[in-house]
Amino acid sequence: MLDKKKLSERDICTKYINPAIQKAGWDMKRQVREEVSFTDGRIIVQGKIHTRGKQKRADYILYAKDAEPIAVIEAKDNNKPIGSGMQQALEYAEILQIPFVFTSNGDSFVFHDKTLSEGQLESEIALEEFPSPSVLWEKYLAYKGIVTPEARKIVEQEYYPDDSGMKPRYYQQNAINRTVEAVAKGQDRVILVMATGTGKTYTAFNIIWRLWKAGVKKRILFLADRNALLTQTKNGDFSPFGNDIMHIIKNRKIDKSYQIYFALYQGLTGNEETKNAYKEFSKDFFDLIVIDECHRGSASEASAWREILDHFESATQIGLTATPKETKDVSNMEYFGEPVYTYSLKQGIEDGFLAPYKVVRITTTIDEGWRPTAGLRDKYGNEIQDRIYNLKDYDRKLAVDERTQLVAQKITAYLKATDRFAKTIVFCIDIDHANRMRQALINENADMVAKHPNFVVKITGDDEVGKRELDNFTDVEERFPVIATTSKMLTTGIDTKMVKLVVLEANIGSMTEFKQIIGRGTRIREADGKVYFTIMDFRKATNLFADPDFDGDPVQIYEPSPTEPVVPPEEETDIENEVGDTTAHPPPGGVGIDIVGGDESEPKKYYVNQIPVSIAHERVQYYGSDGKLITESLKDYTKKNVNNEFASLDDFIQRWNSSEKKEELIKELAEQGVLIEALREEVGQDMDAFDLICHVAFDQPALTRKERASAVRKRNYFTKYGAVAQKVLESLLAKYEDEGITSIEQGTILKVKPLNKLGSPVELVRAFGKKKDFVDAVVELEREIYNTGA
Repeated sequence: MLDKKKLSERDICTKYINPAIQKAGWDMKRQVREEVSFTDGRIIVQGKIHTRGKQKRADYILYAKDAEPIAVIEAKDNNKPIGSGMQQALEYAEILQIPFVFTSNGDSFVFHDKTLSEGQLESEIALEEFPSPSVLWEKYLAYKGIVTPEARKIVEQEYYPDDSGMKPRYYQQNAINRTVEAVAKGQDRVILVMATGTGKTYTAFNIIWRLWKAGVKKRILFLADRNALLTQTKNGDFSPFGNDIMHIIKNRKIDKSYQIYFALYQGLTGNEETKNAYKEFSKDFFDLIVIDECHRGSASEASAWREILDHFESATQIGLTATPKETKDVSNMEYFGEPVYTYSLKQGIEDGFLAPYKVVRITTTIDEGWRPTAGLRDKYGNEIQDRIYNLKDYDRKLAVDERTQLVAQKITAYLKATDRFAKTIVFCIDIDHANRMRQALINENADMVAKHPNFVVKITGDDEVGKRELDNFTDVEERFPVIATTSKMLTTGIDTKMVKLVVLEANIGSMTEFKQIIGRGTRIREADGKVYFTIMDFRKATNLFADPDFDGDPVQIYEPSPTEPVVPPEEETDIENEVGDTTAHPPPGGVGIDIVGGDESEPKKYYVNQIPVSIAHERVQYYGSDGKLITESLKDYTKKNVNNEFASLDDFIQRWNSSEKKEELIKELAEQGVLIEALREEVGQDMDAFDLICHVAFDQPALTRKERASAVRKRNYFTKYGAVAQKVLESLLAKYEDEGITSIEQGTILKVKPLNKLGSPVELVRAFGKKKDFVDAVVELEREIYNTGA
């Protein structure tokens, strides 16, 4: 008789759980997915190196319909209790928004039914009692309030059958399913909140596809505020609909023969000279309107968006945004109601779908205030008003050439120290500021501009040349332009996948605008080397990180001193019209008239030079694994985290020695907030991770790798091996001494210098005997290295 106690967890799945599911009527190919990793694992940045944290992985996810997850099963081996995986399964079910949760060790199931509000939420059921797909689906529909045949038809409509194999991520499934369910139940105003870079238009396509295929929404209007977005959406995510039924409305010319329309809200509304084109459509022409980036004002009663939405009030209206706007004048929530689903920036970073970021804060000596001497005139002869000017005034009321030059120098220094071709956006106060910043950056990057004229460009609404470069700037394949200066044009709606540096040289008072700007860098392009980005803040805008409305904290904050480089220590080896831009251009001579009240003889902006400006002070801060700013010293923070994980020094040493791959333990520690690279910079570059932790957390002597390697050589234990084997071990020890323990754990270690000069991998392994003998010898070497008597 088969002894269950000797079976692995995988054997339990194969021999007991799978047959039980299949017998209940589940299609094992179409409805059951095993060992499903539904996140990518958080990106952990350690200097120039990055790793991935653990993926969230469910043993089973069961689907009632395509991309409609309905049950999760957590399996354990038979030595564990039946319900031992329930807490983990419930955590996964919460993330995946799945109501039915099961655990099993092969004897039976524990069933947790989240659709129940009272009674027995958890019960044990026999293997043969596992519920069928139809039983769970009927319970699910009742739980969701899907009661009519019409509503059921909508919810049961399948997704687009994508032959490319592309499937919605779990949060996109959640967003699509919650929206379709809301519409099925008759909800006519729906809002989805999804962080920038999480695929809102792809999500919108799947929502529209299912509603259109179900026959309940036949004529659809997709509203956006950028021409580029319309073309990008129609030819990209929406292409499965086919060009025959899709149409972009241009020049206010209306053709009523299509089913799916794309339009700019500016292109449908008018003023005294132009007509309101949307009125050519009858009020009930559209069944569904999707409003992209609806935070841009669609909920404001005075906005052009609102005119359109009010005209088509009988249509179902779905708003998409990363940043719902809530002010005393504008409220997305009041118009659309509470979001049916929210996927935050913080969650996206935690799941590994969005790029984490670092912050470099730079303060200049005039940021706290500068006052002109009596009678001082600017470059154009205007007497400067006598008052104290500070950050909120610079480049809006007072342009200081030296400050602009200093900012350009620091941006350039960062790029030179990391990646000269890293795509960079510099957000400026206004168009004039963007133009002056462009000039300063050209001068600082004269060597690159001489070879590549478009190395630095200004992309603003007034500049046709710059606007033509926008496609090149956003194109992953195009190297130039590298640096774009702008004011408002790139804050939202532009897909800048390869941006690695976001520079804040604008005063940002709005959390909505701040989140949109941060979103310019959150795309991940791992194959192209884009796994995180840096924010360089000259305006104290990153103080908004402390705002409770912000939900995605940086992995590091760095404030260099005047004598320090702009690159944080652990990075040194690494790595249409202008919407909202109300500042007019100064006429020749640099003087403009203030268009917002005041004396018309007073210049709008003063332009000064010969003002001493330098970097003010230094401060280095990090964000921990809990997303909070570390206010204590890095040493104290590390000690606290390590002591939370390990009861004693002996406990840590035992875990270290028993770890087959030290790299995995180091990664695990990083997930717990132990920042080895940052710690090494502060405590000692030539210390191993083991000794850094022993020294900082357990007050042990600060031994270097060289000292440990010397101690091993003195013990001379190599003599028990043959000549070739001794040379291999001596080379591995030298490799450890130079690079650390993880370098000798690599599977390709025998193929790299200097070991590859000793012979082929097969020959070197043969010097020890069999492969197992070589592995044992490496393990013994590690034990010798970490001999606590060293």
